[in-house]
Amino acid sequence: MFGKYYTGKKVLITGHTGFKGAWLSLWLRDLGANVYGFSLPPETTPNLYEVLVSGTFSNETSGNIGHYSSVDRVVSEVRPDIVFHLAAQPIVRRSYVLPLETTTTNILGTAHVLEALRQNSIDCPVVVVTTDKCYENDGTARAFSENDPLGGHDVYSASKAAAEIMSQSWRRSFGGRIATVRAGNAIGGGDYSEDRIVPDCVRMLLAGHPISVRNPKATRPWQHVLDCLSGYLWLGARLAEDATFAEAFNFGPETEAQRPVSELVESFLQYWPGEWKDISDSDAPHEAATLSLAIGKAAQQLEWRPVWSFDVAVERTARWYHQRHVVNAEDPHGLCLAQLETYAADALAQSLVWAR
Repeated sequence: MFGKYYTGKKVLITGHTGFKGAWLSLWLRDLGANVYGFSLPPETTPNLYEVLVSGTFSNETSGNIGHYSSVDRVVSEVRPDIVFHLAAQPIVRRSYVLPLETTTTNILGTAHVLEALRQNSIDCPVVVVTTDKCYENDGTARAFSENDPLGGHDVYSASKAAAEIMSQSWRRSFGGRIATVRAGNAIGGGDYSEDRIVPDCVRMLLAGHPISVRNPKATRPWQHVLDCLSGYLWLGARLAEDATFAEAFNFGPETEAQRPVSELVESFLQYWPGEWKDISDSDAPHEAATLSLAIGKAAQQLEWRPVWSFDVAVERTARWYHQRHVVNAEDPHGLCLAQLETYAADALAQSLVWAR
């Protein structure tokens, strides 16, 4: 898998305690990598990080990506073979409350990682994770491609656009194999973040309340987290052997997964029965009405495409939470490994090049 590139490699993940970071750590350890993590502690209880078994990480460091000296220390000690930079303030609505923290974390944090590698003379592939919200959204509902203008109405989106520009400028100024990745709205077991629809569903269902939905008509490109991560991992492996892949790539779902929030909720409730209610508020902070990603570049240049459809992604997500919290599965780590095994088998059955 992934050309066996990750076997024995020292992989540094910033933000390894987050939703995507924990899944990525699990997958890399399963691939035989030596995984090193740098992150603040998880923000929520429960969280996915806590289910990872002892031995997942070769070493972990608790620290703030906004403090350059801490980042530099970890980079100099690990001297990684590849870096996945996921550490971020990832919530749109929080950026209205904490704009300076969002800016420091998402813009300066990215610069800190890139500068620490440069100062320590480490020439390794770097995959910088941003977001589908980094584009200047003109409200036309068209799918954004990698050469579309960057921007952002809110501080979160703008900070991620700035991280894209920062990464590009570092690559142009100093060289290096720095790629940026923009995925859709990732769902999957283990996300308990605030202001995200699937965790909101889980919290309300566990409490026996109807699910409160802020923007039921807003459409998003929904995809399982493993589809995002397969793109990141494949790009990292290709980047290690060919610097021409040091560019921006979209790793979104197929067009059929572009659905309104209400449809996601109703699909989730097929596997965990309950009710939902519309709490739309015209005075709420602005959030984009629609988002969509074009994935032709990844398909053509990397031969990558998503494995799981919208229906499968929602089913796998709902069943993970139901197994953990209703059936009370004793081994949530095992739930993750089982889904990872199924995902890899499905990718192989579809003859995807990275799965061989």
